[in-house]
Amino acid sequence: MDQTLPDRASTVALRVNGADCLLTLDHRTTLLDALRDHLDLTGTKKGCDHGQCGACTVLLDGRRVNSCLLFAVACAGRSVTTVEGLTDGESLHPVQEAFVARDALQCGYCTPGQICSAVALLDEAARGEPSHVTPPERLPGEPVALTPDEIRERMSGNVCRCGAYPNIVAAIEEVAR
Repeated sequence: MDQTLPDRASTVALRVNGADCLLTLDHRTTLLDALRDHLDLTGTKKGCDHGQCGACTVLLDGRRVNSCLLFAVACAGRSVTTVEGLTDGESLHPVQEAFVARDALQCGYCTPGQICSAVALLDEAARGEPSHVTPPERLPGEPVALTPDEIRERMSGNVCRCGAYPNIVAAIEEVAR
């Protein structure tokens, strides 16, 4: 047994926002806590810590996940994108730009998770992944039209306590066009 690591810690390799990271973490450390407390990426927020609010949403290998529900050690070798990783240098991601232009935020606490979820939603719809409200007559694999109902359904895991939902939907519609 390696005496340098306690029985409850492991060294974890992650690719975060395009950079390779090597972290020694307690096995119980969530991906959210690894990002915030070990990598100082504080854009991702801790809301409910139970996977019910979406404030901690990040992209894991391009798919949206609640980072408060995943152990960091279970993400070893995977790619994580946080809201900080969506920018291209000084240029905002189109979803970030639309959120600003459409005033799709108020207090801003949920905004990073909303933005990460919206980025994933656009990719899911483009790949033709149906949601609960996707019309059944649509051909399998055909891109899904992002109507307001479709956007609301796909964003339902992200809570905004300020009620900026109409502007969030408008921002996502703008990018989807």
